[in-house]
Amino acid sequence: MIQHLKPNTHTPKPRWLKQRLRTGPKYGEVKDRLKKSRLHTVCQEAKCPNLWECFSRGTSTFLIMGSYCTRKCRFCAVLHGPLGPPDPGEPSRVAEAAQRMGLSYVVITSVTRDDLPDGGASLFAETIEEIRKRIPNAVVEVLIPDFQGNADALHTVLQAHPDVLNHNLETVPRLYPLVRPEAIYCRSLELIRRSKEYNPSIPTKSGLMLGLGESPEEVKKTLQDLLNIGCSILTLGQYLQPSREHLRVERFVHPEEFDSWKETALEMGFSEVASGPFVRSSYHAKELYQALEA
Repeated sequence: MIQHLKPNTHTPKPRWLKQRLRTGPKYGEVKDRLKKSRLHTVCQEAKCPNLWECFSRGTSTFLIMGSYCTRKCRFCAVLHGPLGPPDPGEPSRVAEAAQRMGLSYVVITSVTRDDLPDGGASLFAETIEEIRKRIPNAVVEVLIPDFQGNADALHTVLQAHPDVLNHNLETVPRLYPLVRPEAIYCRSLELIRRSKEYNPSIPTKSGLMLGLGESPEEVKKTLQDLLNIGCSILTLGQYLQPSREHLRVERFVHPEEFDSWKETALEMGFSEVASGPFVRSSYHAKELYQALEA
């Protein structure tokens, strides 16, 4: 019997995962702006532990194409449910909100929309284009789904010229059937490889969650797989169980181990690495990009 399939319970968090919630004037301003603009963020929908910090810094990661996902990954808090057609006015509202928030670095992600012919690639492209119109000098990072391996959909996104193309592997290949049953490890790798093939000038980025039962050998092999296809930016963070219905945490990784993984990844050849218990795909994304460009 697979250990993960035992009844899920919340494991008490170690001291390094306990943090004070920090809010300030910017926190309320960001929440109000998003509400007025009728926009979603992955910060809220995925129950990100950094929500209070990022909102208080006046930033967020926009979640386009609604708040319901066609997939039901066992690690993710984003809801699975009834889907409506994409909102044609959403790209311009995202751009307007980014402008009003004074963002110079804009991160866009989406729910997975396997119900759409192009997986929503055209909505990513339109959103990038609208941001370019309103904030010509903005840096735009996109965190995209796998588009079910649709190469034309990926090409659509890349033709809009994002500054960073992010797609998360999330975990090691052995755990895919358990953690991401509707995803395919090799398909995700191929997406990143194709991105570098189509446009080598756009840096690619990916991330893993630790604490799901992976071994150090499996993590290192996965990092090498990413390097072999040209991925240059890496994020490593602690998996946290969103609810009792999700996969439980198999292990809490100590901050020193995250530091060690960062050192290892840089020695292996990654250009920039963010590694720590609270690191997520878009956490301090601007700083990672600036370090890459320096």
